[in-house]
Amino acid sequence: MKIIAFTGMPLSGKTEAVQLAKERGIPAIRMGDVVWDEVRNQGLELDDKAVGAIADQMRKKHGEDIWARRTVDKIKLLHKPECVVIDGIRNVEEIEVFKKELSNDFTLIAIAASPAIRQQRALQRGRSDDSKTLEATQERDRRELRWGLDAVLASADVVVSNEGSIAAFRETIEKIFQEFLKR
Repeated sequence: MKIIAFTGMPLSGKTEAVQLAKERGIPAIRMGDVVWDEVRNQGLELDDKAVGAIADQMRKKHGEDIWARRTVDKIKLLHKPECVVIDGIRNVEEIEVFKKELSNDFTLIAIAASPAIRQQRALQRGRSDDSKTLEATQERDRRELRWGLDAVLASADVVVSNEGSIAAFRETIEKIFQEFLKR
């Protein structure tokens, strides 16, 4: 199985990249959905504070790779796909789990966008767990960097800038999928 994994700061464009994978028929698992499931199981509201707290608590209690292990369980329920997209890697321990449990044919793509662009997207998107203020966005960034996101970004196989138009970004991601699936 081939694995394409996306990482990046919140609101960098991972969701858009995953949407392109789905349009190609590539199964995609969003690690954030696995966290959301746990937040709901605990009877909490899906907002940035609760999602961040549960993600953090579970990492401390069950290990930095808890969300990767739960994501692997979801992927193993799929019917042996040729390729899977994983969205939302936050630390190197997660990468190790995916390579050990799923495949060494693993490509990590980091999506980069400036804080100002990401804040603008948060206000436009309006998802319940999005940060609503610049201060909240900065706190979320600090939290995710504490989890090890900086090391993950530094280890990416490919870095894609998402500072321009959505059309240009989609074109870049589409080219990456074409090249990756040819291998």
